[in-house]
Amino acid sequence: MTTRDVRSLGEFTFECGESIPELELAYETHGEFTGDNAILVCHALTGSHHVASGGRGDWATETDGQARAWWDDIVGPGKAIDTTEQFVVCVNIPGSCYGSTGPASTNPETGEPYGTDFPPVTVADWARAQRRLLDDLGITTLAAVVGGSVGGMNVLEWIKRYPDRVERAVPVAAAARLDAQCVALDGIARRAITTDANWAGGDYYGGTEPDDGLALARQLGHLMYLSKDSMARKFGRRAAGRDAARDDFPVDPAAGFFPYRDVESYLDYNAGKFVDRFDANSYLYLTRAMDDYDLAAGHTSDADALRAFDGEVLVMSFTGDWHFTTEQSESLAEACRTAGVDVAHHVVDSDHGHDAFLVEPENVGPPIADFLAHGTAGRAVTDTTTDTGESFAPVHASLFGD
Repeated sequence: MTTRDVRSLGEFTFECGESIPELELAYETHGEFTGDNAILVCHALTGSHHVASGGRGDWATETDGQARAWWDDIVGPGKAIDTTEQFVVCVNIPGSCYGSTGPASTNPETGEPYGTDFPPVTVADWARAQRRLLDDLGITTLAAVVGGSVGGMNVLEWIKRYPDRVERAVPVAAAARLDAQCVALDGIARRAITTDANWAGGDYYGGTEPDDGLALARQLGHLMYLSKDSMARKFGRRAAGRDAARDDFPVDPAAGFFPYRDVESYLDYNAGKFVDRFDANSYLYLTRAMDDYDLAAGHTSDADALRAFDGEVLVMSFTGDWHFTTEQSESLAEACRTAGVDVAHHVVDSDHGHDAFLVEPENVGPPIADFLAHGTAGRAVTDTTTDTGESFAPVHASLFGD
């Protein structure tokens, strides 16, 4: 059984101290709830609650603007997160633009979009809002919380904030905090948006939107999700096809002399698709939430933040991921060990970059399925899966759930 709905939680006060009169959360569920089989799946930065198709072909494309069900190869009947046995809940985070309340939503007190009057939102706010929704659904204990990228940070916040409500946790391609390089790149991406003349201080709704700025921000994001090796194999220095054209951004006069390269065409195409489905203000808000996240906040260390959790953790990382590195994942696993938390760190040998958690289901699914069934029992402290496949989708396929 699969359902999609939007639920009002009434007034909500954010971590910053500001409130909105009504917070609505869009969510999706798969399977039947039996009282002890609920799994919360946390989506990545620009993903949505549409985690799986539920075996229905129409649901694979009907996504409130998102290209497809972002983890359909992992969540579903007979899959790694098996919805014939488990009840899966995925919630669109506050501040996003896929049905939950965010900057593009109407402020009921003014009748106009919130824009930048929307309160600053944090990963802690995401977890607090998810908990209130789960309470409304009658779910008090989670068999597991699973998520990738900033969704993995969301997972960490759950076991830090609500340790008694979670039995197992799976942060995939995540870390306790972003490093300085990624924070810097996110800052440049935000500047691309806020320096677009059409951003208009965030009050662009009903007029021309800051598409150029958002497109540039997204292109920077794509570069963060791919590795050097994957880009070399996928694009090299090839010129784009004869029919490709530079029509997304203004170009300098010399551009006609030089080739329009395949990698440029790829970035332009996917950026163009992205601006059709996402809100620029939401991108500002959500990247700030990710940049701000620090597992140790309010505690003396990462280990101290995790000490109250007595469940089990599977940390997953990918060797080609420089956005959230294997070293950061190992540091997280070591914090679990120091805190006395049962943990395994599964390293996937992959050159696909950060996006591997979305495009390598054959390597991501089995460890998750094994962990959900057996926990950390019998697993090595750190083990490795070797990727031997060439599983890139066509150049102009939009793969990115982050």
